[in-house]
Amino acid sequence: MDTPVFRSGFITIIGAPNVGKSTLLNTIMHTKLAIVSPKPQTTRHRILGVKNLPHAQLVFLDTPGIHQPRTQLNRYMMQAVVEALASPEVVLYMTAVGQTPYPDLGFLQRHLGRRDVPVFWVLNKIDLLPPHEVLPIIAACDEKGFFAEVLPLSAHRGDNVPALLDSVVRYLPAGPQYFPEDMPTDRDERFLIAELIREQAFLLTNEEVPYAIAVEVESLHERSDGGVEIDASLIVEKESQKGIVIGRQGRLIKAIGTQARHAIGHMLHCPVHLRLLVRVKKRWKEREAILRDLGFGELS
Repeated sequence: MDTPVFRSGFITIIGAPNVGKSTLLNTIMHTKLAIVSPKPQTTRHRILGVKNLPHAQLVFLDTPGIHQPRTQLNRYMMQAVVEALASPEVVLYMTAVGQTPYPDLGFLQRHLGRRDVPVFWVLNKIDLLPPHEVLPIIAACDEKGFFAEVLPLSAHRGDNVPALLDSVVRYLPAGPQYFPEDMPTDRDERFLIAELIREQAFLLTNEEVPYAIAVEVESLHERSDGGVEIDASLIVEKESQKGIVIGRQGRLIKAIGTQARHAIGHMLHCPVHLRLLVRVKKRWKEREAILRDLGFGELS
């Protein structure tokens, strides 16, 4: 019997903010690599997830939502999207049911240019509509003639996600195993811990405050009892935001710490001792040195 061909490649997930890209990555990986919240523009970095199948390795790139950049931070976020479109084997263009029109489709077409890259239209959140309302949307997607596949699914519930993986594998070329099987992402623990803290800050604050918050892990040490000790700072732009994040009698920062500690402990499988401070760094979203410290590379 012939040995099956091993297939591999990079799959970029793109779309507008809040369509479920990070939820899809987490569902595919069966673990939390990308933070999620109901607020748009939660994802700021490119997040890589490596999915190993018996005869394939799928390297997914979750990207920030496509938007008009207004700050240096936003320009970094959009550069991450453009770079993720540089040489993928497959693109998953993701929308949510009821989201029309699709202005970000033009962005995708411009950056792919004339390259012959298969693009899947992934229609998410189908669990929010009855089947008879989903079918006309799928038919309308098919009519555009730009897509190799049109796949409705629910990233949150996992509906049709196995079918998505099967379809992606069919479009991948024969290739090597790019990452070891025990390496689900290229991000280190400090990055993932900072993101889990920022997720809780996003969930527990409102209006402009979550978008003014960044997180920096300043120290990470193993303890003799098998746990870890973490010192981290929540960075904001204004003194008024610092007061909001701390909250009356420190209640909000305590809630952020409690929930973040639980999430980090779940990820690391050990007790976590977490200390949080709130620091003001004015206009940090425009300051190159701070952005580099927060893991954003050089703008091209």
